[in-house]
Amino acid sequence: MSATTAARSPRVITGRTVLIYFISFFGVIFAMNFVMIRFALSSFSGVETESSYKAGLTFKNDVAAAHAQDALHWSVEANVQRGENSIILITARDTKAQALSGLTAQVRLGHPTDKRKDVTVDFVETSTGQFRSLTPLPEGRWDLVIDLKRGEDVVFRSKSRVSL
Repeated sequence: MSATTAARSPRVITGRTVLIYFISFFGVIFAMNFVMIRFALSSFSGVETESSYKAGLTFKNDVAAAHAQDALHWSVEANVQRGENSIILITARDTKAQALSGLTAQVRLGHPTDKRKDVTVDFVETSTGQFRSLTPLPEGRWDLVIDLKRGEDVVFRSKSRVSL
């Protein structure tokens, strides 16, 4: 044996060493759990529906409204024109392909995973049955929710996924 590789006595594992390793191991686990929980709660609230009971009560009304909408046989098209200033054009026609009058458009871009990021889009009626967006549109994937109203009553509702 050479002088540089002289046998070293093995390190003695004491109770203090085990305690330090034990506390260090679980300290890292608790710290990571704290960080992950913090990120999870700050990025998603976890609430999709404020009151599931009230949502369940309105389900029958939603089904009846969907049947009434289907009975109208309206044709409502939304075209997304992408570019530097993206816009949405909505055209509403009846069963005879006549433009629908007396409607107002209420449109929302719903974030697919977080309601807090939803955007309300302002529309103006350019001609009878045709609407154009005024609000700048954010980029990304969105749920385009179109409500056409006559007075205060929603007579048509559409929801579709779009990429802007």
